[in-house]
Amino acid sequence: MIMTQEKHFIKANEQFETLCDWIRNAGKERLRIDQVERGLFARLLMLGLTLLKAFVAGFGRGDVGRAIMWAGCTLRRSDEPHRRRYVSIFGELSIERFVYAKREKQKIKHVPLDAQLGLPVGDFSYVLEDWQQRLCMQGSFDEGVESLDAWLGVKLSVRSAEAMNRQMARHAMDFRVSQKPPPPDEEGPLIVVTADGKGVPMRRPLEDRTRSSRRRGKGEKKNKKQMAYVGAVYTIDRFVRTADDVIDEIRRKDRAGERPSPCHKRVWAELTLPGEEELANGKPRLFSQLAAEAQSRDGQQNKPLVCLMDGERALWEAQRTWLPGKTIGILDLFHVMERLWIAAYCFHAEGSCQAEAFVTDRLRMLLEGKVGYLLGGLRRMATRLRGEKRKKLQTVIGYLDNNRQHMKYDEYLAAGYPIGSGVAEGACRHVVKDRLERTGMRWTVDGAQAMLHLRTIYLNGDWQKFLQHSIEIEQTTLYSQTG
Repeated sequence: MIMTQEKHFIKANEQFETLCDWIRNAGKERLRIDQVERGLFARLLMLGLTLLKAFVAGFGRGDVGRAIMWAGCTLRRSDEPHRRRYVSIFGELSIERFVYAKREKQKIKHVPLDAQLGLPVGDFSYVLEDWQQRLCMQGSFDEGVESLDAWLGVKLSVRSAEAMNRQMARHAMDFRVSQKPPPPDEEGPLIVVTADGKGVPMRRPLEDRTRSSRRRGKGEKKNKKQMAYVGAVYTIDRFVRTADDVIDEIRRKDRAGERPSPCHKRVWAELTLPGEEELANGKPRLFSQLAAEAQSRDGQQNKPLVCLMDGERALWEAQRTWLPGKTIGILDLFHVMERLWIAAYCFHAEGSCQAEAFVTDRLRMLLEGKVGYLLGGLRRMATRLRGEKRKKLQTVIGYLDNNRQHMKYDEYLAAGYPIGSGVAEGACRHVVKDRLERTGMRWTVDGAQAMLHLRTIYLNGDWQKFLQHSIEIEQTTLYSQTG
């Protein structure tokens, strides 16, 4: 039997009166306030479900006549109403409504009540999707589903949460393209682009899992990783420093108080996909996005563009392709420091004062623009080494020599450019490692890319704007036609 809106209101009033009586009795029974909170919340969810049903009942069942004209053709109403499942944050509803098609049992063309209510394409409400995916952005799908069940008593399967994630991610690229640059008065005079790569643990393809067991070869890992490339664009104020300033800051291992902060940092991530075509590689897809973002942030102002990365050649090749011209390429100082410590430990014990002095002296050479002197000294010192230590030092020398065009630190410091923000590595950690590399996680290509797109939007602070954008696109697609 179909309940009218008025009957739902009567039931809601009864539930409210019962709720008030329960509160009175809770005081008499001397319940703790936390027990009252839990009981009150559960009863409010029941009341909310009743009121939501009253709202739906107020629209009837979408009967707009036995036959209607819709999108240039005649549609006929179904003989009986069709039921539709709708899962809200208050619980599950079964919505009865008439549907319209050319003939009974043919493909449904129009559902007036769905359009009036603005129902989503799936069973789950937009609010539930929002809350569920917020949880899944931060923790595993299992944890997200369990948390929502514990809070609301709404049971979703992990598979539903994963499908929801992939469905929402279909709108991520459109949202990215539609984003406007930040207000010019909130931007800094320098544009900075950073990029880095991080492996994502993948599920084995079905054909690999069905093969007979075999012994892995030397160096072959049990679980393969797919490379994800993470990049960021932001603007920042100039920060002029000397070599002594940088060394002092590094020694104290503390951020300089006057150091400027990045403005409106936007992060994006692309997974390398199966296939041999160029766009299967995550680097060109990422750098095309970074280039578009940098251009939109510059406008017609011709701001200096700094590209700050580690020494991976493929990244610098992508930079030359997508960010050519007057881009100022800078090798991230933190990666240089890592190599200097490796060199130091070829001669001195780890943690020793001698090792620290070794690194400090050579860091000063780099910051003062004496890269050639540094390399010459290391090559002479390498002749005194043998075996593994010599190989390590020669690797360090090769790394520094290959990247010396991006190590003009004396010029960078004088111009106020950033030389070691750590933004790229930080972005990789937040986007990839903290979510996609948690213990036991294995991803499909589609699932990993969907999570990367949504997680970058979430970490950029654009989640609410993205939700609105996604809902508007879906509603327009579902209900834009008129009769």
